[in-house]
Amino acid sequence: MLNVDRVDVFYGAAQALRGVSLSAKIGEVTCLMGRNGVGKTSLLRAIVGHLPIASGSIAWDDAEISKLAPAERARRKIAYIPQGREIFPLLTVKENLETGYAPLARAERSLPDEIFKLFPVLKDMLGRRGGDLSGGQQQQLAIARALVTRPRLLILDEPTEGIQPSIIKDIERVIGILREKGEMAILLVEQYFEFARDLADTFAVMDRGEIVLSGEIGKIPEQEIKKHLTV
Repeated sequence: MLNVDRVDVFYGAAQALRGVSLSAKIGEVTCLMGRNGVGKTSLLRAIVGHLPIASGSIAWDDAEISKLAPAERARRKIAYIPQGREIFPLLTVKENLETGYAPLARAERSLPDEIFKLFPVLKDMLGRRGGDLSGGQQQQLAIARALVTRPRLLILDEPTEGIQPSIIKDIERVIGILREKGEMAILLVEQYFEFARDLADTFAVMDRGEIVLSGEIGKIPEQEIKKHLTV
């Protein structure tokens, strides 16, 4: 499992994370919630190696990874879907998916059939440029590209942001299927409470760079969680 232990992160003199501890288990969805600017994305970026940590530790599969480069973490089956999707607009859908080959051994470099079962719309768009897709289709592409890497830890940063309701339902369905397979841990940053409630096994709420609430969904009153999500 993923184990983040008392992590501090700074941007120059400003402290973004203060002693943050978090875990995510295989076969479960862990949802990280909180208002904008409280440190959620900073935590995700620290886990995947895009931000150095000042203190604390990050372990995956019982191995310390905090000093590993992002590419090495990807080779350890950690996949990250950033906020804003960051697909390649001038590459085709097929080419975007194939960029997921980078951390894979040569023998693994193929597009799993499962991807097109989860996202059938992409099969009909393989030759279309990524930039020509709708926002919702781009989000599906970003998730599919991450799945090409055969992850065991899947990290999603606000996958419902700016997405039409029908595709939010599709994304919820896909995350539910991946959880039920029991082959990966899923760490999800989300502000849409109902989406998180319906998917998450456990949750953590951040405020000002710290975890202020955590536990199993259903064991803490919704209002207690929601007061940390509204401005």
